[in-house]
Amino acid sequence: MHNIRLLITALAVIAALNNSYAIQSPGLENPDISIVLIRTLKQDFDYVTPWKRKDMTRGAGSGFVIDGQRILTNAHNVSNYRYIELVKEAVAKRYPARVVFVGHDCDLAIITVDDKSFFEGTTALELAGIPKVNSTVSTYGFPVGGDRISVTEGVVSRIEADTYAHSAADDHLVIQTDAAINPGNSGGPVVQDGKVVGVAFQGLREAENIGYLIPTTVINHFLNDIEDGRYDGFGSMGAFFFPGLHNSGYKDYLKVPPNEDGIVVIGTLMHSSVESILQPGDVMTQIDNYNIDSDGMIQIYGLRLSISEAIESKQIGQTLQLIFFRAGELKTTTATIALNRTVLEQARQYDRPPPYVCFAGLVFIPVTRNYLESWGPRWPRQIPFYLRYLFSHSAELNTDRQRKEYVVLSEIMSDEVNAYANEFKSQVVESVNGIDIHGLEDIYNAFKQSEDPFYTIRFMGNNSILRIDGEKARQVHQSILTKYDIPAEARLETKS
Repeated sequence: MHNIRLLITALAVIAALNNSYAIQSPGLENPDISIVLIRTLKQDFDYVTPWKRKDMTRGAGSGFVIDGQRILTNAHNVSNYRYIELVKEAVAKRYPARVVFVGHDCDLAIITVDDKSFFEGTTALELAGIPKVNSTVSTYGFPVGGDRISVTEGVVSRIEADTYAHSAADDHLVIQTDAAINPGNSGGPVVQDGKVVGVAFQGLREAENIGYLIPTTVINHFLNDIEDGRYDGFGSMGAFFFPGLHNSGYKDYLKVPPNEDGIVVIGTLMHSSVESILQPGDVMTQIDNYNIDSDGMIQIYGLRLSISEAIESKQIGQTLQLIFFRAGELKTTTATIALNRTVLEQARQYDRPPPYVCFAGLVFIPVTRNYLESWGPRWPRQIPFYLRYLFSHSAELNTDRQRKEYVVLSEIMSDEVNAYANEFKSQVVESVNGIDIHGLEDIYNAFKQSEDPFYTIRFMGNNSILRIDGEKARQVHQSILTKYDIPAEARLETKS
């Protein structure tokens, strides 16, 4: 697994004690006219009893003004928010703000203020390219909720793809520095020679003085994406690869010429944009104009990075050229960039009330990472084995092309009608009265439309059967909703 990252957010130590803004290059001369303090009131969702919300919490982060009277910050600063306000240094006024766009997969968000006097006297910061390793950068923000802008310098030590902690599943380019980590700096600009080279966003929990920046390649992708008025996200290849050409015998078996490097396709994701294009055993040697080496790396931005960078340089719906060998024959084709997500969503979800169905006290929800994390910080070890295996291998395990999601019995609101059902809690539903369950809507329809004397519920990997008295369930259904203050029997959504 990827290193566990802690969203104690951001980079930088508390400011120089003299509070001087006479910062030498590579920083800013007047950070107070570009950088803002973001205060939020948040309320996360409950993914076991999803009609509820958890306790409200307060948070603080940083942001900075960019062109178009917009403030750029981290998505985790504003996710699941109830209220947002902005504060400028040395200004005794709080400005209510709102989120305009949010990209949870890249941990970036655009917020704005309707009171345009907020932008009077501010300066929009410009974006630059990727800083060089061993070069110095300055990080700005409001660490630990302070009211004064802090700045610290750090050295760029590494540039590579890694997991973004906010979604816990999406990999993008990150820039590592040796800056210290303090809460509150998240969303603050990282500057070199007066221009932004990154956004501070996370740190490494198990190490000191290691922090990470979102580079401008990711920022520009986000900003270009939202130009049409909506955020689509980062696409992926939708294929699985293996660096098998290091084995000369395997290379000969695949009939790849001796002078060719490349990466071996071992499978494609169901419904992905390359499912009908690539086959197991294909060897990709080039993606667009980038040659692929036998580690699956390309030369891009002056760096040796994963082939995913070629995909992330384009927007969803755009195309790229693939060159590959199949049984010794060189082929060229075009693939379309798409989301290509697995049926069981690996990323955390935000800002959307979780869907559910509650019938006769039985609560059904889609299996998501949010639900699995309800087991606590050690959830990968504490969740039932079947859920752990399904979460790790859903792409390979799912052979049902109609499946939209997996549905789990998350909670039981106790009543005589559902007595003895506790042993089925946390299990994944396979069918109801012989109807295969491909998604939450199937559960809703199975209970709503059936007049059978019994509801027979089967679960994946379990030979035991849950039977519910149909007539009694229909009689007590509404009273159970009332008794447990459940506002509606269902909240459904259409999964795109």
